Amino acid sequence: MDSATVATFEAGRGRLASLAYRLLGSAADAEDAVQDTFLRWQAADRERIEVPEAWLTKVATNICLDRLRSAQARHERTAGAWLPEPLLDGDPMLGPADTFEQRESVSLAVLTLVERLSPNERAVYVLREAFAYSHAEIAEILDITEAASQQHAHRARTRLADERRRSGGATDPAAARRVVEEFLAAATSGRTDRLVALLTDDVTAVSDGAGLARRLLRYRTPERVASFVRAGFKSTPAKRRLAGGPTAMYIARVNGSPAVIAVVGDRVVGAVAFDVGDGKVAGLYGIAAAHRLTRLDEAWRRHDAGVPVIDAW
Repeated sequence: MDSATVATFEAGRGRLASLAYRLLGSAADAEDAVQDTFLRWQAADRERIEVPEAWLTKVATNICLDRLRSAQARHERTAGAWLPEPLLDGDPMLGPADTFEQRESVSLAVLTLVERLSPNERAVYVLREAFAYSHAEIAEILDITEAASQQHAHRARTRLADERRRSGGATDPAAARRVVEEFLAAATSGRTDRLVALLTDDVTAVSDGAGLARRLLRYRTPERVASFVRAGFKSTPAKRRLAGGPTAMYIARVNGSPAVIAVVGDRVVGAVAFDVGDGKVAGLYGIAAAHRLTRLDEAWRRHDAGVPVIDAW
């Protein structure tokens, strides 16, 4: 390809990666989807492509849908072993964040919830909410009718709204950080009663079991979540050996939400993201599987982390 053709693709690479990440929940899979899109762009009869951006969006979206429908992806997600990959705020793959809908569409809470949508519902939701495509444009991308696009959007919004209503409303970043700081202090000091007070009545916690569990661990009710958190944050020699040494804990933001990042040396070994609303924690997402932390780990090495809230856990 000539340089102009390559430049056309590269100009849209970031948008395609952000789209693919929202659809797949995995940075590595998103990068693969973008590369597959490039290969199809390379092989296409580009003289017949009137609007390159629309063509590339359609190809990338359908590559992602094929991945979501694949037997391997269905097995992993159905088996309950899947969690979205956390990305440090500022990562370009998180994409547009100008509106509430754009920010929410990339939160770990919503990326987890969209697993309950059909592939087409997920695609319509992402294209509409995060990228402001019209239903006519979405119909063209997905080869469906405009009415079908509207129906998918309605079902997606309804299902997500029912789940998100429990979070209790938005919290500004400074206030959310204070909640997480208080939560971490309670979790590491054994103050289970204070932990319970910081949780909503319908709180949920999801964990990959320090990367060792074959299925996700799920906890509900403030008492069960508090007990799980207390056990998880209790420092022991065995946990330090498993982590690879003394662990420093930082508070940062991933996917637009406050998170506790566990670091050994300069290596990220775990992340717990919080869904915070109205001064309480409505959801926790604990991720320690190494393959889900690759991009976060790489970004962390370039990140000015500041002072840890816990020096050596």
